[in-house]
Amino acid sequence: MAEILVDPRTAPFDTALSILVTGLPAHESVVLRASTGDHAAEAEFVADERGVVDLSVHAPIAGSYSGVDPMGLFWSMTPTGERPGPTVVSADGVGEVVLDRQTVPAGVRRTEVREGGLVGVLFEPDDEATHPGVVVLGGSEGGLHELDAALLAGHGFAALALAYFGHEGVPDDLVEIPLEYVGDAVRWLGARAGAVGVIGGSRGGELALLAGATFPEIRAVVSVVGSGVVTQCVGPGHLLLKKLDHEAASWTLGGRPVPYLPYSIPDELRAKVVDGDPVPLRLAYDLGDGVPEAAEIPVERIAGGVLLLSSGRDGVWPSTELSEVAEDRLTAHDHPHRHEHVVYPEAGHLIAGPVYRPTTGVTGPGPGVTFSYGGSPEATAAAREDAWRRAVEFFSDQLDT
Repeated sequence: MAEILVDPRTAPFDTALSILVTGLPAHESVVLRASTGDHAAEAEFVADERGVVDLSVHAPIAGSYSGVDPMGLFWSMTPTGERPGPTVVSADGVGEVVLDRQTVPAGVRRTEVREGGLVGVLFEPDDEATHPGVVVLGGSEGGLHELDAALLAGHGFAALALAYFGHEGVPDDLVEIPLEYVGDAVRWLGARAGAVGVIGGSRGGELALLAGATFPEIRAVVSVVGSGVVTQCVGPGHLLLKKLDHEAASWTLGGRPVPYLPYSIPDELRAKVVDGDPVPLRLAYDLGDGVPEAAEIPVERIAGGVLLLSSGRDGVWPSTELSEVAEDRLTAHDHPHRHEHVVYPEAGHLIAGPVYRPTTGVTGPGPGVTFSYGGSPEATAAAREDAWRRAVEFFSDQLDT
């Protein structure tokens, strides 16, 4: 009798699954599906001579992804138009398995933080031990990245998802955000945890590097599709060009604006906005004449390791070139701590954050426009998986877990 086997059925969201169908007639085809209600994917497989389909060994002959990939049914999901529901893996004519992919791992406690002017959520292992700390910073979307922090806590960290704009209790826009706010968060977490690191994606990756260069309490920095260059603010308003035309700093220190690389608005970008075409925002970053030295982040001051992760086909900004500015400075100053720049050549912008979420959305909504994120879904999914693994390992190494 044919049977579908998924192991583990209950596990943190970032756990890779083993998916098999056994008991099939040899060389018979079967369609496997994965669904979360609002997203779904399917692929057709052919059983081997033993009557087994094993997603860690077998590639589909048709479907939403190609090649051998144990989690291909998850990152290749597309929207269904339905409501969210349970996560289900099924095989036609065989059966289905309902999964519990935990967004907050078992043994992790969640605490809202609203003290000392901070706005965040702390996730930490539910025990009495002291754990190394990680401050988690979002990008230009603002808000809180609770999933990232919760899953980091599942790996043994006290992780603070910190809102710095775009959330109740903090500024609405990414304009003149005081760096001292991040410094306060690092010290607050350090009083409750061991050594503290910072991770950020996109503009949060820029902020993570800048905070690391400013506050010696930070002992490790991971910047995912970030920047070794301070860039212009993301101004108020509901239209992209208006937001880009707002000339102000993203960050302040001691009440003074931190120097930045201004946007360049070429005719190609304006034309795409007017025509309603997907906009690769990277067009707004002109590096042709080099970067003003005052806008470079002095990453050599970071009192610990630095991991830079970037994408070669990033449509949102030139994260590889911007991160290389940081790596060049670290190398030129013979930085005494571990540092590395990993580039994923075919990946797009969306490699930050936990793994195994859909990467099929190569475009997405922006202020009055559609953004082009760049890269292929396959390459972005593989890069996201590798980037998450590297980040967890890096913090474990640098913060001595």
